[in-house]
Amino acid sequence: MKRLRILSLAFACSATVLAISCNPKTSQTAEETEVLDKVVVEEEAPTVVEIAVGSPDHTTLVAAVSAAGLVETLNGDGPFTVFAPTNEAFGALPEGTVESLLEPENKDQLTSILTYHVVSGNVKAADLSDGQEVTTLQGGKFKVTIQDGKVYINDAVLTGADIEGVNGVVHIIDGVLLPG
Repeated sequence: MKRLRILSLAFACSATVLAISCNPKTSQTAEETEVLDKVVVEEEAPTVVEIAVGSPDHTTLVAAVSAAGLVETLNGDGPFTVFAPTNEAFGALPEGTVESLLEPENKDQLTSILTYHVVSGNVKAADLSDGQEVTTLQGGKFKVTIQDGKVYINDAVLTGADIEGVNGVVHIIDGVLLPG
């Protein structure tokens, strides 16, 4: 009798599992999951510009890159390393500086400043060394200093590092780099 009860229970469990697996709703969910998995796999990492666009701390930088006409360039193949000043960094410039730079007649000066923040190649924070001079896309060089555990790019402190994009890497800095 006990054996018959166990066999009946096993049969009931098997039938339940079979019924659930044949349920069209379950199959649809599995298909939806498969489609979502494909979408996630096919998405690319953002470009260095898209990284800045997605950051609420870089709206001034995004406006400047747009005003300088550099969006298409920095969305290109690269690789680029961007040292991205925060809104607060731009706010520390003398009053009226940002507004003036965004004027169309100052596009060349703005482009020079922005390309001074960009290096050709994929430079990670670990690649930076004390005393290193780094050549920028603008043609000038900035100096790397490592002191008390902080990395300085000229006088700006590296506050965020190695944000990887499909066409390069972004480092966040707390100051605007001005070509000398």
